[in-house]
Amino acid sequence: MPEPDPALTIEGLSVRLGGRRILSEVNLGVQPGRLTALLGPNGAGKTTLIRCCAGLITPDGGRISVLGAAPGTPAALAGVGMMPQSTGAWSGVRPGELLRYLSSLYGEPHDPAVLQARLGIDAYARIPYRRLSGGQQQAVNLAGALIGRPKLIFLDEPTAGMDPHARRATWGLLRELRTAGVAILLTTHAMEEAEALADQVSILDGGVIKIAGTVAELTAGGASLEEIFLSSTHPGTP
Repeated sequence: MPEPDPALTIEGLSVRLGGRRILSEVNLGVQPGRLTALLGPNGAGKTTLIRCCAGLITPDGGRISVLGAAPGTPAALAGVGMMPQSTGAWSGVRPGELLRYLSSLYGEPHDPAVLQARLGIDAYARIPYRRLSGGQQQAVNLAGALIGRPKLIFLDEPTAGMDPHARRATWGLLRELRTAGVAILLTTHAMEEAEALADQVSILDGGVIKIAGTVAELTAGGASLEEIFLSSTHPGTP
């Protein structure tokens, strides 16, 4: 059986902002039913890459295909779920109300009650978003990214601030989504998370992909993924 078309293709992506090079000739892809972990220190360019894929930043060079369409176009956005690190626009909204509203924007959404229960949001569904802990906000952000049944999901440090129970619940949900054929691009600083979830790992440093492969390929020489990361990157910006 032939391989399905990639959900995300990035070829030669280059970005300069404020006269500074942020990304240089980046190549990366995500297949349906696969999770790619994009690792890198702070300031490596991970969030900029995701913003390019969302159509929020116009690159200086290269090509991006999102579900066969240009970033930010209706055809691309219809099948994409985006989880940022923070969502200040939701400050005064209660999670339960937010997820019910977001579900109303889609023809065949996930049941918000099921997502709430699965991610442990029921316990704080009536508390304003701004009063939630960082980990609780992350769970709400994730639910918001998933509510429309996307074919491609961008997750920017999805478990940052989560306690171990919430993190493991999130891992289980991401595995199920991958099995269901969803393509996932995930950024994380947690090497354990990348090892547990990723089909493919790309390590970004100074806007350049330094090394890429499966976890097994990268660690075949006996070094851990964290050791590979440390030897491939420089300390990030604060």
